[in-house]
Amino acid sequence: MDRRLALVTGASAGIGAAFARILARHGYDLALTARRGDRLEALAEEIRLRSGVETLTIAADLADPDATDQLLEHLAAHGRTVDALVNNAGYGLPGAYADTRWEDQQAFLQVMLHAPCELAHKLLPGMVERRFGRIVNVASLAGLVPGSAGHTLYGATKSFLVKFSQSLHLEAEAHGVHVTALCPGFTYSEFHDVNATRAQISAATPPWLWLGADEVAAAGYEAVEANRTVCVPGAPNKAIAAVAKLIPDDWALALMASQGPRFRKV
Repeated sequence: MDRRLALVTGASAGIGAAFARILARHGYDLALTARRGDRLEALAEEIRLRSGVETLTIAADLADPDATDQLLEHLAAHGRTVDALVNNAGYGLPGAYADTRWEDQQAFLQVMLHAPCELAHKLLPGMVERRFGRIVNVASLAGLVPGSAGHTLYGATKSFLVKFSQSLHLEAEAHGVHVTALCPGFTYSEFHDVNATRAQISAATPPWLWLGADEVAAAGYEAVEANRTVCVPGAPNKAIAAVAKLIPDDWALALMASQGPRFRKV
């Protein structure tokens, strides 16, 4: 195929769907994956009609350790290689750590850490060989500020993705591969509906702290094209990230202890 292919995980809604539309407008064919096959097919048909690119859909649950290999085998069977990867799939797991089931935390880590790292590891050699690649790891502003009680592994996994992206950026940039950690703050999507925190967070946050999924994805696309290592969309989020670097750790942790319950279920 003449066109490059982008693989987007968690593509059925929100930031993932917005990324898919942007990539298609820039001429990429798409491989879209998420758990909801009907939503993927609807998005794929919309993009095919609007942009005229090829769209492949693979319904998969990245909590399954075999899912990444199955995705790549599916693409290989269609004769396609991946030139751009958007590791977007993710969710929140509310509650205090001791009150959750380990099986749920294990699945969370599989989706949020193992799958993005495995996909990047298996796709990067081909990108290096072709001297072209784009990798966007959708992290979060939560990965740039101190941890808070509740959703215990969420900020930790997002902080990992930031550091992982920085290291991968340094290793890959000489080979034509751009790597970016995208760190959005509050974003209008289904994220807070899925973990039933929409009402709590909406009541605790002003509208100016929120961005649309299209804005976030556009910022991420521009950042990876410009080969910027970390992208924090929105002026308020940039200010929060900057302040978090400047204030002493004990002050920052005390602030999270006092304000965290407004945003997290414990």
